[in-house]
Amino acid sequence: MVDTDRITGAAKELGGKVQGAVGDLAGSRRDSVEGRAREAAGQAESLYGQAKDTVRDAADHVADAARDIGGRIRDTVGGIVGSDDIEDRARRAQGAAGEHFDRAQRSVRRVADDASDYAEDAYERSGHSLRRGTREVSHQVAEYPLASLLIAGAVGFGLGLLVSATRD
Repeated sequence: MVDTDRITGAAKELGGKVQGAVGDLAGSRRDSVEGRAREAAGQAESLYGQAKDTVRDAADHVADAARDIGGRIRDTVGGIVGSDDIEDRARRAQGAAGEHFDRAQRSVRRVADDASDYAEDAYERSGHSLRRGTREVSHQVAEYPLASLLIAGAVGFGLGLLVSATRD
């Protein structure tokens, strides 16, 4: 099952790419910068969703392995049950295996929750950094428009060289 953050992040990323491209074509610096910011935020949200999916899959895998081990212990013990003493030991071993499974499952869920919280914090921090960077770039562009135009032209020229070199 795919996390909804991956889907909404991909949609925001695509919307940001489109808005940035339209802003570039229309010469709207504001739309271009907003589009790039939205694209980066969408990419961060998508990565956050991927991290949640990975942690969830790992937790499910550990839980499945623990269930499998518990089942094997039950089957093995059930195969040798014959006397009352062995049957009593088998029940205790089965109970201990169940307790270990429950403890492992709680540990995996706790780790998954911690990883999810960490990814969410990283996503929020990246959003703040992106907004701060966007404001700073906008300020620099407004303060030095000619230098910004020259830098953008040089970057565009360099990208054009890279693209034409890869086609040859």
